[in-house]
Amino acid sequence: MNIIKFISISSCAVLCTCCCQQEEKRIACIGDSITEGFGIEWQSQNSYPSLLDSILGDGYEVMNFGRSSTTMMQTGNFPYWSAKEFNNTLEYKADVAIIKLGTNDAKLFQWDKEKFMTSYQNMIDTLKSITPEITIKICLPAWVAKERWEITDSVVSNYVIPATEEIAKKNCLEIIDIYALLQNHDEQFLDDGIHPNKAGLLSMAEEIAKHIK
Repeated sequence: MNIIKFISISSCAVLCTCCCQQEEKRIACIGDSITEGFGIEWQSQNSYPSLLDSILGDGYEVMNFGRSSTTMMQTGNFPYWSAKEFNNTLEYKADVAIIKLGTNDAKLFQWDKEKFMTSYQNMIDTLKSITPEITIKICLPAWVAKERWEITDSVVSNYVIPATEEIAKKNCLEIIDIYALLQNHDEQFLDDGIHPNKAGLLSMAEEIAKHIK
């Protein structure tokens, strides 16, 4: 009788553990080098997705699916679509997807509003086709402190951001304004003026956490 009771208690404990694990919300961070954590020491600890995971704490699992140099545009010079990280994102089947792309699309030689918006819509539709109940949140691209690698703030602010806002409005998706968060805060960027430093990434993580909790 005692053996049966012990087995029953053990079974319940296992079931409870499984239930707790299943209740954990999966957060997928989709993005370029800013998401990946370019130029930061110990990316596995100091990238914004890693910092976000620490801030959210128990009940959440945050995965970094950032890939340097990638564009939202499927016709860009390095589409996120062709990176292994995108396939990994789809396999992950997240509860929440944080999309932060657009900085590399802001290179004047390749910017195309129609192609950008079509690609963004395709990504939203693809994520929803894999996980219909997924919550998608869209980040505006970061402020460009210095023009480099043909990335200009004028293209980001005058073209990429309005197009991103338009696609968010069309799909009734929440916007996280990373641009305004970092604008004119040179001290939160690496010397290249494109990538946030640890302080900037922490600001991003704290802001994004507000939109998830």
